[in-house]
Amino acid sequence: MTFSRDRLMENFLWTVGVIFEPEFQYCRRMSTKVNTLITTIDDLYDVYGTLEELELFTNAVERWDVNEMERVPDYMRICFLALYNSINEMAYDTLKERETHTERAVKLKEDVRMMLDKVEEAAPLHRLELIDTVQRLGISYHFGVEIKKILESIYHCDHRSSRWNEEDLYAIALEFRLLRQHGYEVPQDVFGRFIDESGKFKACLCEDTRGILYLYEATYLSIPGESILDEARDFTTKHLKESLNDKNIDQNLAMLVRHSLELPLHWRMLRLEACWFIDAYGRSEDMNSNLLDLAKLDFNMVQAIHQDDLKHMSRWWKSTRLGEKMTFSRDRLMENFLWTVGVIFEPEFQYFRRMSTKVNTLITSIDDLYDVYGTLEELELFTNAVERWDVNEMERVPDYMRICFLALYNSINEMAYDTLKERGFNTIPYLKNAVLQANFSFFYVPSWTDLCKCYLLEAKWYKSGYTPTLEEYINNAWISISAPVILTHAYFFADNPTTEEALAYLEKYPNIIRWSSMILRLSN
Repeated sequence: MTFSRDRLMENFLWTVGVIFEPEFQYCRRMSTKVNTLITTIDDLYDVYGTLEELELFTNAVERWDVNEMERVPDYMRICFLALYNSINEMAYDTLKERETHTERAVKLKEDVRMMLDKVEEAAPLHRLELIDTVQRLGISYHFGVEIKKILESIYHCDHRSSRWNEEDLYAIALEFRLLRQHGYEVPQDVFGRFIDESGKFKACLCEDTRGILYLYEATYLSIPGESILDEARDFTTKHLKESLNDKNIDQNLAMLVRHSLELPLHWRMLRLEACWFIDAYGRSEDMNSNLLDLAKLDFNMVQAIHQDDLKHMSRWWKSTRLGEKMTFSRDRLMENFLWTVGVIFEPEFQYFRRMSTKVNTLITSIDDLYDVYGTLEELELFTNAVERWDVNEMERVPDYMRICFLALYNSINEMAYDTLKERGFNTIPYLKNAVLQANFSFFYVPSWTDLCKCYLLEAKWYKSGYTPTLEEYINNAWISISAPVILTHAYFFADNPTTEEALAYLEKYPNIIRWSSMILRLSN
């Protein structure tokens, strides 16, 4: 291909400029290959190939099939084979490397599991510190049984024994936070020993910055009416801010303090916290290399699964053409996907993440349909079509609305088909519009029909200039926040048996959906 630029050296220097470190040798070599192939193929299209030849070449790349090369000239055939062989070689290397990483991860998990088993003989504080580290590194989901066993032992025996230093604020705060986080009942009174006669926290505690930090984190697991923890939050916030002005404070501790003051641990997204803490833990003097290696490896492996989820969802979103046809609507696929990862990141819940992302993205599009663009007449027709679950109702609405309904219709029917295929249960009546009875009154688990009706009512209020009473607003708004739709779908996406008994249980306690939705609405 004498017409093409020979830019090997330029592409290599560019790669060195991006990543020069010795350990990234493979990355430099493969990136240089990719960039050089791009340069060559770019010239193929820009300079030399005829349209007919370029169409054949493009088709061969799309099909990834060497047999498609029979009708093109030799220079083009050689170019395709260079691309084909190079990419397949990289794919093979990646697959081989992934198997190596998987084997390494299995070995490290066993090492950490043995560490957790052996730590039962150690002091309670050491056991709690290990659990806290494992959790913050984002790998605790591998060791649920071991962690539960340790916490059971501490809760029922060790925390009552004389081995605890009653004046150790750090130890008590760590124990309190971990036990409460895992559902154990621990009274706020355990912090009473740190309060003086005036009802205030003892001034001497300020000398223990680490203890103050852990008490601060513990206060975010309080429940309403716990005055000691309310006082503790104010006390610790004030003194942690002051501690950052101390020039003698340990820099690793200062980093943890700044991080917590920015946002408490209990409010953080698990995967983002794991990413941050992996780096912070690597700087610690008492860092355990097995824990750190497993955390890094696991984070990258889980992230690869999430990236695969996102690719799948991007293809789905593009196939719906909603972004193209509903230009007035927010394109929130990435935001909705990250929200779903924040809810449930574990690799085994891939189907849940993908379907929940679909649901959340459809909610966003339909919300904008009602809020921003549709006329009342069109919105009434759309609502009626959802209620009847009938594509024939779409004949009198504009194209953008028809595509939106079909995206909803096809997606929900696909989810229902998956559930029917896997569990033998038809979910359409529940996903479309489920009416559940509990004791003396009817409660709705609002899905798409109810959501659209609530959107329609809000559109009528807005377009008529009507201001609803608080009661009118709340009765509609706990549904229009869309949490009931999300929770109803989540129930069917969860990886557990869908039985008549389970649905009867859902019918008996619908308030858990209503009050969860109310909390979200009042927060937003």
